[in-house]
Amino acid sequence: MTELQDRILVQEHLAHEKEAPTLSESEAADLKQRIKAELEKQDAVLVAHYYTDPLIQELAEETGGCVSDSLEMARFGSQHPASTLVVAGVRFMGETAKILNPEKRILMPTLEATCSLDVGCPADEFRAFCDQHPDRTVVVYANTSAAVKARADWVVTSSCAEDIVGHLDAGGEKILWAPDKHLGEYIRQSTGADMLLWDGSCIVHEEFKGLGLQDLRAADPEAAVLAHPESPAPVVEQADVVGSTSKLIEAVSRLPNETFIVATDTGIFHKMQQQAPHKTLIPAPTAGEGATCRSCAHCPWMAMNGLDNLLAALQSGDQEVEVEEQERQQALKPLQRMLDFTARRNLSVVGNA
Repeated sequence: MTELQDRILVQEHLAHEKEAPTLSESEAADLKQRIKAELEKQDAVLVAHYYTDPLIQELAEETGGCVSDSLEMARFGSQHPASTLVVAGVRFMGETAKILNPEKRILMPTLEATCSLDVGCPADEFRAFCDQHPDRTVVVYANTSAAVKARADWVVTSSCAEDIVGHLDAGGEKILWAPDKHLGEYIRQSTGADMLLWDGSCIVHEEFKGLGLQDLRAADPEAAVLAHPESPAPVVEQADVVGSTSKLIEAVSRLPNETFIVATDTGIFHKMQQQAPHKTLIPAPTAGEGATCRSCAHCPWMAMNGLDNLLAALQSGDQEVEVEEQERQQALKPLQRMLDFTARRNLSVVGNA
């Protein structure tokens, strides 16, 4: 898939995207109480991604759920005794939860919430791409569909990707990487591995501009720059800390700087402010030459998760994630390979987008 085709496909999805409605304080409070009652009645637990609405993040924590990255959300669900896992995030996160927890019912506020990395890596095209390069070990980022994972040899997160790719490179293996080209290039530079990259990107991180960031840094030279490695190289090269969502959250608490320029989805600000309420957070700029501001530093699909459709999903049960069993078993293999590797190395797997 070319970059132009990728952008056209993403724009087609965005044309149908419906953001969750803005709620008054009383409306939000009423919905939260009703959701809490449904969670208890249905033996369900809510897990939410760092990029979702703060109201959903708060509700997850208030009800004994968790707020984390997609893989940790799925792992939390497998360790929790609840029979139903409600995943507030985007579709591949619900699929990952189902792959790891086949015995549980997996619900989402809306199955329409997808991801540009997922959309930009169609399984049939990806399988053909892999077939053209049979000499390469297939490594895919967690931000992919179950069908793409099923074709992979390894699944990785941004926290463990360097270690796994470095391990494979040390063994003389050549890598076929998908789907994020910016993260792939970052890993290629850091490991020196022979990597063939799929041409995909995240619409949120793709929008951050190096020149705009340079100007912002000049205006506030004491600010530290935090960047997720899905960001373009001109942004990553200026960062004081490059890393996963969890690493960026930790950096806000650990570093002495009072101000941070953050190059990732602004949904993460809620957790950062919880950890360091006295710090000032500034979104990295998405303006500048060539900017289209398709996301303006917030994922439009994450924005589709709201209290209203969360309640509706619990009441109707019609937003259930299904993964065909043979595909699930195939996708589990590279996921389990990553989990086993990180357990042996005592590495963190927390931190994909």
